Parts: sequence; C-alpha cells; structure tokens
Amino acid sequence: MGCMSMAETKKNETKPGALTRTIEVKTERRTQLKNFTGEIEKAVAASGCKSGVCYVYVPHTTAGVIVNEGADPDVARDIEAALDRMISHEANYRHAEGNADSHIKTALTATSATIFIENGRLALGRWQGIFFCEFDGPRRREVRVKIVPGASESSD
Repeated sequence: MGCMSMAETKKNETKPGALTRTIEVKTERRTQLKNFTGEIEKAVAASGCKSGVCYVYVPHTTAGVIVNEGADPDVARDIEAALDRMISHEANYRHAEGNADSHIKTALTATSATIFIENGRLALGRWQGIFFCEFDGPRRREVRVKIVPGASESSD
C-alpha cells in the first residue's frame, strides 16, 4: 500500500466509540487512486464503535476520496486514465500554477465520504473500497477520519 501512517488518534472518553484520526498517504504518481480501505478499517476497529458513522475527509484542493470498485485494481487505473483523458494536464487553463486540471478533477470527485458502521465494521458493498484520489502527485497527504457512534450505542 505504500507509505501510510496513522497519527493524532484521539478517543473521546465522554462518548464511547468516538475517535478522530489523521492518516498520512504517500502517492507515487500525478494521478493515482489508492485503495486505503484497510487503514480506515483499522481506525474503526481502534474506536471500538459497533454502530455509527465513519467520516473520511481530505483537506486538500487537488486530492479527494471516492468509494468505488475495490476488488479489481484495473478499475482504479481505468478511472485514472479516463479522468486524464477528459481533463488534460496540457490545456489552456488560466490558473498559473500548472495544476488546474488537478483542481477540476477534485471538483468532479469529492473531498469527503460517509460510510455507515454496522457490527463494528464498515458497511461497504461486497465489491466496494475507499480510494484516496491524488491529482497533483506524487506527494504526502493527510486524510482525516472521524468515527461517530450511533445514538443507541452511546447510551449503553
């Protein structure tokens, strides 16, 4: 999976199962979808949350997050290639930094994802995975994860 580390784990002692974590993601290519479902699953397990919501947030303007096919890595490569074809790096953009295409690709994906937690696990579909979307790499990036237990869990 490359370089991914977890930092700043904070458990909220007043609400069992709550957790905030920052995950570092290192990318290797300018456009890259990196499956990091396992890192999010580790955060859910560390929280002890059995039922609730997992928020995944990417605080960058040239990177995002999506939920898509996680079983076949060719799907991620196909998405990368399609985005690069649709939004060329070499176009007549007004943005002077040379990464306007990266901002546009991020606008077409998302900077956050919400995944339910059921029975202590991410409630993803059978083939789904969570992907960090790099559009201006290679870089080291941060992803923020927040686990919020459901109302019934916090009253136990």
